[in-house]
Amino acid sequence: MQEHYSVLFLCTGNSARSIMAEAIMNFRGHPTFTAYSAGSHPSGAVRPEAIVELERAGLPTQSLRSKSWDEFAKPEAPKLDFVFTVCDNAAKEVCPFWPGGPLTAHWGVPDPAAARGNAEEIQDAYRSAFVTLERRIDLFLSLPLATIDELAIKREVEKIGHK
Repeated sequence: MQEHYSVLFLCTGNSARSIMAEAIMNFRGHPTFTAYSAGSHPSGAVRPEAIVELERAGLPTQSLRSKSWDEFAKPEAPKLDFVFTVCDNAAKEVCPFWPGGPLTAHWGVPDPAAARGNAEEIQDAYRSAFVTLERRIDLFLSLPLATIDELAIKREVEKIGHK
């Protein structure tokens, strides 16, 4: 039985969805899971609206930063067990080679940074993205990873992306 798993959440800008997923997984999955996030074209900044949602949920935000997925394709990077794309653009891009051959899946979530409207409507879009990610991560954490084989895990992980 594997005792620890590393998870990478990918998005294009690494400013909202993947950042929120990283924070949720690190909080809910500790100590069995360590989560990271990255982007193919990182914005360089975490969206303040994403920070608001994480703080509302009581999740730590101080170490969160927007970073390139290149950091995780280097030989000295953490060995990844799972890689999830959370935006449609990143899912269509050619990803780097991930050492160790992690299981990959697409968990598309609408981009809250693309939301338009008043401040309340925009924050509602971030809240919706947070709730979707939280639900999917909770479902993922409920999988009996130690007792099911890799193919079954892959099927279950892909199903979660459609919920």
